[in-house]
Amino acid sequence: MQVVYEDNHIIIVYKESGEIVQGDKTGDKPLAETVKEYIKEKYHKPGNVFLGVVHRLDRPVAGLVVFARTSKALSRLNEMFRKGEVHKTYWAITQNVPADEAGTLTNWMTRNEKQNKSYAYDREVPGAKKAVLNYRVIGHSDRYHLLEITLLTGRHHQIRCQLAHIDCPIKGDLKYGARRSNPDGSISLLSHRVQFTHPVSGKEIDIVSPLPNDALWQSFGK
Repeated sequence: MQVVYEDNHIIIVYKESGEIVQGDKTGDKPLAETVKEYIKEKYHKPGNVFLGVVHRLDRPVAGLVVFARTSKALSRLNEMFRKGEVHKTYWAITQNVPADEAGTLTNWMTRNEKQNKSYAYDREVPGAKKAVLNYRVIGHSDRYHLLEITLLTGRHHQIRCQLAHIDCPIKGDLKYGARRSNPDGSISLLSHRVQFTHPVSGKEIDIVSPLPNDALWQSFGK
C-alpha cells in the first residue's frame, strides 16, 4: 500500500492489482483493513479506527482509491460520488485501437450476477442501464495502445465491458475477450487520476497515481 495523500478527513492510497478494497467471500485481507492499521500505528490511535469506503476498484485493477477518515467526510463524499462531482480518469492498455482517436461510447448494459459479468448493447433492452464514457487514444507502443477514459456513468465493469464491445478488450482481461492473461493476473486498467473539491476544507484535490511496476506501463509513462 502506498499513501499518496492524507489529511484529517480523507486518505488516498494506491491499490496494487490483486488487492480487494473491502472484505469479500475469499476471506483475503482487504485494503481498507491495511489502511486502518496504518492510521492506528501512525497516529497512535486507541481502539477501533474509523474508515469509510466511498468507492471500489475491481480486484485486478490498480490505482487510486479514496477513503474517508471521518463520518462527516464519508457522508459528503458519498453525496459527491452520487452527484458525479468526483472526477476519475482511467488509463487502459489495449491491443486493438478504436476506429476513432477520440469519442464517446454510449451503450445499454445489463449485469449477470452469477457470472459477475456485464453485457453491452447498442439499444435499450429490458433491465439495462445507460452507460456513457469518453475516451481518447494518448499513446502507442509496437503492439499496444494507451487510452484515457472518463466515466460519465458508474456501471459494473463499465470500462471493461464497453471497450470489449468495440473489439478493444483491455490487455489481460480474459473475462472480456483478451487473448491471454497478464503474468501477474492483473488487467491493464489503472485508476489514474482523481479530482474533486475537498468535502470539508473546500480546497481542490487533484491526485495522479503512480504507474504499476511493469515494463509496458513504465514505457507508456515516459
